Amino acid sequence: MDRRSLIIGYLLVAAGSALFSSKAIFIKLAYLERYDSLLILAWRMVFALPVFLVVGAVALARRKAEGKPMPRRNAVLGAIGIGLIGYYLAMVLDFAGLLYVTAQLERLALFTYPIFLIFLGAAFFGMKLTASALVAALITYLGLAVVFVSDFSAGGSDVTLGTLLVLGAAVSFALYQLMAKRYIGEMGSTLFTSVALSAAAVTTLAHVLIVRGHLDTSMSAHYFMLAAGIGILATVLPSFFVNAGMARIGAASTAIISNVSPLLTIYFAVVLLGEEFTMPHAIGTALVVGGVGYHTWRELKKPVREEV
Repeated sequence: MDRRSLIIGYLLVAAGSALFSSKAIFIKLAYLERYDSLLILAWRMVFALPVFLVVGAVALARRKAEGKPMPRRNAVLGAIGIGLIGYYLAMVLDFAGLLYVTAQLERLALFTYPIFLIFLGAAFFGMKLTASALVAALITYLGLAVVFVSDFSAGGSDVTLGTLLVLGAAVSFALYQLMAKRYIGEMGSTLFTSVALSAAAVTTLAHVLIVRGHLDTSMSAHYFMLAAGIGILATVLPSFFVNAGMARIGAASTAIISNVSPLLTIYFAVVLLGEEFTMPHAIGTALVVGGVGYHTWRELKKPVREEV
């Protein structure tokens, strides 16, 4: 692969990681106007759903044009089910958690999902639990505990509830990662993602209509701009950017670059939201990013060497 294509790949992954990191910031800004996690989640999906439906339709048309078989019914149903676990459930828990914790703590707690993947994989999917994985888990959760204790002194039990909700979202996304591989191989990543996210979006909107009876449209133009930002800038675009970049530079390099995402969230939270960043936050962040980064490096060391 030529140097130009590699540079484009790195830039796409970096841009995608930066956009992903903006999600919590958009949500926190929306909460300043309307303190309602379900409402902003629903409007996020209103803006994101049409894009994923179009992308899914294009992916199906391309498969047909290339003479590839259509996905089996069981594969489509599997993608829908996994989308409900890995996106719908994770989003509901994550957005609810942001009602109680800072954007910094939310991003660090959510960033621990690879560590949950280790233990869930060992418990239910036959993966081997290694000493290096245990070391990574110890470092990561020690860092999360440092930030949690610091925030708990100011927020009390609300911080505990919020952290548990976000950790639940991390568990849901880890399960998604573990279960998705078999269906991605059959459907392709683009079609699978479109089906999974579309299912999550439709379920979210149905959830709102069942609970509320209608989708509230009384918010300000500023609120809708934030919702559009979450749906397009923090959901749709980074998904495509990261996938396109990964196709050029590989999964190993993508995972390493993505480790900067929590740092960007913290920067935005301090600059745009005025959140405090104290010494415990610095120590905890370093430990969480270091633990996950160490695990990523250990797991992807061989593929990185092959790419070079």
